[in-house]
Amino acid sequence: MMRLALLSLPFAVALASAIPFEGCQQKVKESIHGPPSGWYKHTPAPKHHILELKIALPQPKFPVLEQHLWEVSDPSHARYGAHLSKQETEELMAPHPETLAVVRKWLAFHGLAEEDITLSSANDWVTIRVPVGLAEEMLTTDYHVYKHAQTEESIIRTMSYSLPEILHDHIDLIQPTTIFARFKAFKSTLHWTNHVQPVDSSPSGSTITGPAGNQIDARCNNTITVSCLRQLYNAVDYNTSATNGNALGITAYLNQSTNNMDLQQFYQLQNPSAYGSNYTSVSINGGENNQSYEAAGDEANLDTQFGFGLTWPTPGTFYSTGGEPPFDPDLLTRSDTDEPYSYWLEYVLLQDTIPQSISTSYGDDEQSVPRSYATRVCNGMAALGARGVSVIFSSGDGGVGDGVVYPDKPLEHQCYSNDGLKTPMFLPTFPASCPYVTVVGGTINIPETAANFSGGGFSNYFCRPSYQDDAVSAYLATLAPGTYKGLYNSTGRAYPDVSSQSVSFSVVYQGQATLVDGTSCAAPAFTAFVSMLNDARISAGKTALGFLNPFLYSTGYTALNDITEGRNPGCQTEGFNATAGWDPVTGYGTPNFEKLKDLVLAM
Repeated sequence: MMRLALLSLPFAVALASAIPFEGCQQKVKESIHGPPSGWYKHTPAPKHHILELKIALPQPKFPVLEQHLWEVSDPSHARYGAHLSKQETEELMAPHPETLAVVRKWLAFHGLAEEDITLSSANDWVTIRVPVGLAEEMLTTDYHVYKHAQTEESIIRTMSYSLPEILHDHIDLIQPTTIFARFKAFKSTLHWTNHVQPVDSSPSGSTITGPAGNQIDARCNNTITVSCLRQLYNAVDYNTSATNGNALGITAYLNQSTNNMDLQQFYQLQNPSAYGSNYTSVSINGGENNQSYEAAGDEANLDTQFGFGLTWPTPGTFYSTGGEPPFDPDLLTRSDTDEPYSYWLEYVLLQDTIPQSISTSYGDDEQSVPRSYATRVCNGMAALGARGVSVIFSSGDGGVGDGVVYPDKPLEHQCYSNDGLKTPMFLPTFPASCPYVTVVGGTINIPETAANFSGGGFSNYFCRPSYQDDAVSAYLATLAPGTYKGLYNSTGRAYPDVSSQSVSFSVVYQGQATLVDGTSCAAPAFTAFVSMLNDARISAGKTALGFLNPFLYSTGYTALNDITEGRNPGCQTEGFNATAGWDPVTGYGTPNFEKLKDLVLAM
């Protein structure tokens, strides 16, 4: 981040006095009805506790950026693959100069000096560190410590905040204020099976026929390995390059560390050629990559072992982003942030080169994220797509909501709106609901069927993008009239887009081989095959694929294995059903690498 050079403080204060902040009418900018389910107000926040506030400034040229994204991502468009540069992207994300001037004056009015303020590279995010007492004065609000009844986490938040009316057109949002999202790893139901590998009942050497018509080791029906995925998805003989410029990125949040000893042990077991290789570790906003066995992260281990294990020798980058120190009343020097995506986006968009394929397995209920924040994060994902990055997320592990199905007990679930009305509703996931990312659902078994936890549904924040109009309309036409009426937004962005195996992945954790489930398995697996496709295109002198969805929904789906069996229950319903074509359980299905490679090399 670069420093915001403030005018000399006396001059800035003089300028600020020209704008009537003193006595200016304060107007509520954002408010929520109350804390989401599970949270309760504990105590007033200590006045001297430091908050790191992120201020989002409007991006008036974003519609132009979005138009670029559609054009460079559409294989039928003349500009396909003509991705934007860092500078071009930043110019289209920048606020109006007047906005910066007014916000500067407001900050100076509250006594903030140059060293208190930083700007993102596009000038669209301002970051300040202030005591709770000053934040309350600036935002005309009262911060409290809120606790989570189940996890006993504590965070500092408020139910609403206000700004001088003159600032409303110059500031999109300020957080952390009303955001209660926990951005959990989708290992909440990464059901840790036993720490003992299951007994394999398949006769030695027996095979089963895979979706590409090839023979697959029958043991892959019990345990998924790197070899199984390459067999199943038709990429056994493909070798990636270490030197053509292609790279794979894996993100981690919540202080998840990937253990290098576990990774090397995994390589010995599943990809011996990769043994001894390493990756680039990047710490963002105090993110950790602690190498003690005790600190090994189950999610981070899974993501790196399968992501890097499938694509070796493609260079890998592991991003560890901090931003979730839960508030600890005994450690008052720690700042409270807890919304890590903006920090990660700010860092990555600042880089001149970015891995062409990036996998993320984290998210939360869409409604736990303020719409303004979700929109800004989603815009950042669009900027990555415009720069030629395939941004891929897992769809979540709750089916259509909380993953609970007891139709005879319709009230025993968590699927309600958090606006005070408690309207029954399915619970879409964010960032999976963002229309500028590619979302991966889960499958199980060979032949593949939908995993019953595969997250899927329809956004309540984002409209359905045109690229999926035909596919989603065709699916909705198969539902009986009135199906789940009122529980989902049929005009919202629908997900997932694709899927992958997601059950019984064999990983190494704290020196032990163990099996894990979840769409956390599916995202790095699918992303690895996208990285291989990028490898093939780059080696052929072509550009990276970038934002995948316009390709997937126009022609790419013909090279996917359609999943037609299974459902994703939740919210005391049986959820949606997998069927021929696209569906909100498995999307368009799982990859056939050789067929996809032929398609992308022809573009």
